[in-house]
Amino acid sequence: MTDTIFACSSGMPPAAIAVIRISGSNAGNALRALARRLPAPRRASLASLRDADGAMLDHALLLWFPGPATATGEDLAEIHCHGGRAVIAAIERALAGLPGLRRAEAGEFTRRAFANGRMDLAQAEGLGDLLSAETELQRQSAMAMADGALSRQVKAWRDQVLYLSAMVEAALDFSDEDDVGGLPLAFGSAIGMFHVELSEWLSRPGAEALGEGFKVVIAGPPNAGKSTLFNALVESEAAIITPIAGTTRDILMRAVAIAGVPFQFLDTAGLRDSGADVVEQIGIARAHAAMTAADLVLWLGPLGEGPSGAWEIVSQIDRTDHLPKANARHRLSAVTGDGVSDLRHDLVETARRSLPKPGAVALNARQRGLLAESAAAIAHIDPVGDLLLVAENLRLARVAFDRLLGGAGTEDMLDALFGRFCIGK
Repeated sequence: MTDTIFACSSGMPPAAIAVIRISGSNAGNALRALARRLPAPRRASLASLRDADGAMLDHALLLWFPGPATATGEDLAEIHCHGGRAVIAAIERALAGLPGLRRAEAGEFTRRAFANGRMDLAQAEGLGDLLSAETELQRQSAMAMADGALSRQVKAWRDQVLYLSAMVEAALDFSDEDDVGGLPLAFGSAIGMFHVELSEWLSRPGAEALGEGFKVVIAGPPNAGKSTLFNALVESEAAIITPIAGTTRDILMRAVAIAGVPFQFLDTAGLRDSGADVVEQIGIARAHAAMTAADLVLWLGPLGEGPSGAWEIVSQIDRTDHLPKANARHRLSAVTGDGVSDLRHDLVETARRSLPKPGAVALNARQRGLLAESAAAIAHIDPVGDLLLVAENLRLARVAFDRLLGGAGTEDMLDALFGRFCIGK
């Protein structure tokens, strides 16, 4: 990280204003080269920017942030210039011509922030999720992660492991001292409660559910109104609708957000036992597979013939020959719109109960895997067993927590030991 990097950090030009960020030891020199001066720290200053030949580039606002108390942990500068493509290109050419400066690679500013201790790995992952968030639930979850909600929780767990490790080390190394005995009786209950807490976190819906959306499959026999309902729910003429049986032959999927909740709606081939050609049979097989993988199936067929847990839907109520059902969850007509709003509201409430709660931390696969490692190590601890094995399992739990946040430590356990026990040696 000896190079000083720069990049346009605002949106795609053209725009009213563009922000060019510069990070590294030569950031101040870059401002001096273009503006012929260094502005006061953390105060916006208007300046005329010129290239090495003295040609005018733009009139811009400059901001100077001396390190290490910056977003990246090193000297940082920002140029707020006009957002035309030619203006940005001219300023970037001038910066690229300065010694020690180069264009930043993808994610390099955040990577430097992580390397310099300005954020941990979980916060960096949250920032990445925030940048790619497309729904309100995704935004709230990513914001919690980026603001350090998971990091604070993991650090609290890690402190607990260090405290328990200090007890074990004291029992191992100082059992001959009068003021230090074996493991206290509360050690076992603390381990049990710790494992319950980790298991509860592991049982929560994961971040993948926010990205993929609540998967709803619409299924039933041919001409049951599946494609019409699909179009109504996604508010698009995505599916072809005809009175000909077998029109839908493959899975049709659309991702939409309803009331800030992400959904995947899947229209499927009509299910029938006979009369289907080879291509339609493949579509029917895929429909069965989609129902198996769905979070919810809207069943538009005869009562009780859908998969377990499916919602019984009476569709096409605008038609006199519609299929009646007793105790259907919803009765609707996707053509007239009757009952569709009630179904949509019911779907939103159901999905909200299945997805991570608004603003709650949602673990991704990497984080969940490391948390599972910690939980497994804690579960293997026998409070009345071999203290060396107890200490090793606590060490494994701590290492997994360290990896979750992207850090590692070797002296923390010793600091906890001598800080919590008045050993006096």
